[in-house]
Amino acid sequence: MGGGARFPYPKEVWSPAGGWWTQPKNWKSNTAVVFTMIGVATYAVWQISAEKEERHRAPHRWIPSMLWARQFREGELRIRHEEAPASSSAAHH
Repeated sequence: MGGGARFPYPKEVWSPAGGWWTQPKNWKSNTAVVFTMIGVATYAVWQISAEKEERHRAPHRWIPSMLWARQFREGELRIRHEEAPASSSAAHH
């Protein structure tokens, strides 16, 4: 498979991607480390964001951020039920 036979290439050329025909022996562990680091960073940013999230008006219906936002966990906000105006259904026709 591939694009043909390997050809001679300049050894003095450096590439941040690894150069020609790179296949490091520890690519699986490198990949696992990078995905773990990405997961930890995502979790940290998520936690900070959830603590800083603030709603100025209560939502009319359930929203996903109610599962993690501080205001909903502590009971500051709840779903706001507004009644529809009585003339709204008859005004269409």
